[in-house]
Amino acid sequence: MNWLAIPSCWRNNATLRVLGLLLLGQLVSFSLSLVSLSSSLIAKLGVDAPLTQSLFTYASLALVYGSILLYRHHKPLVSWYWYLLLGFADVQGNFLVNKAYQYTSITSVTLLDCWTIPWAIILTWIFLGTRYSLWQLSGGTLCVLGLCLVLLSDTWIGGGGGGSSPIFGDVLVIVGTIFYAISNVGEEFCVKNKDRVEVVSMIGVYGFLVTIVEISVIELKTLESVKWSADIVLAFVGYALSTFTFYTIAPFVLKLSGATMFNLSLLTSDMWAVVFRVFLYHQKVDWLYFLSFAIVVIGLIIYSTTEKDSVPASAAEDGDLDTEYQMLHDESTAPRADSLAS
Repeated sequence: MNWLAIPSCWRNNATLRVLGLLLLGQLVSFSLSLVSLSSSLIAKLGVDAPLTQSLFTYASLALVYGSILLYRHHKPLVSWYWYLLLGFADVQGNFLVNKAYQYTSITSVTLLDCWTIPWAIILTWIFLGTRYSLWQLSGGTLCVLGLCLVLLSDTWIGGGGGGSSPIFGDVLVIVGTIFYAISNVGEEFCVKNKDRVEVVSMIGVYGFLVTIVEISVIELKTLESVKWSADIVLAFVGYALSTFTFYTIAPFVLKLSGATMFNLSLLTSDMWAVVFRVFLYHQKVDWLYFLSFAIVVIGLIIYSTTEKDSVPASAAEDGDLDTEYQMLHDESTAPRADSLAS
């Protein structure tokens, strides 16, 4: 068997390539669902420490990607205060979304995460001058309408399996997605001057510093009262591993397949959330959730398939604003351009 022919066969065989990308996309989706599951388990175990959850994620990102950055001996190409802003926004987004698991269901949190899309559209329209087609705006509007059904569902069923205060939890998620969108837009601005490793490592460094400060102010007394057990430690380890995996793999999926397959792949994480809620927590899922999911799928398909219609040339890379870290795929062009210029 000619093993050297495998890469060429992979490139030339469209079916194999699509299957491979689907598999990689589902790996990202599953890692995201594990993030939701571990956060939900931590809340179920009675631990209310959302900042501490993220601390280990930022530490691992800083250690791994920071080490690579130091090995390269490259100076940061963007001022430190921009990275501080990105780290701050990312920490607040994770804090609010993780906090929401104390009040609402895993299904509501995972689907309401899609609010990042309309916020990102608004921010890029205002600050970066990106213009979207009517079809893209229509797709975003459908997503918002579908997500509103989640709020209606949580209002309808109240606390009967949806959490202690579903509406408050839903509001926390929506506010959290605003910070996620700010983080994404900031990354889009910065990624044109540096590579993926620098972005992820600096978010890890400054996210870690911001989290340490906020823990000392907000969570220190809570941590002192936590009765640590093997289950709690394992839940924290699971959260750190799943978030690190998501932060690492997502940019590669975006680079290989683009936003369309990435967005559609992440939608399956919502279905994993339904599986976790039904089989692990033995809770019922309201029929409005499935209707909402269907509407969001249609909206994302419309948005993704018309993504190339954005008007400015500089914004051709900017359509990938609909998930937490999908901007990072553009870094692959920056080192190539630098090498050509030199």
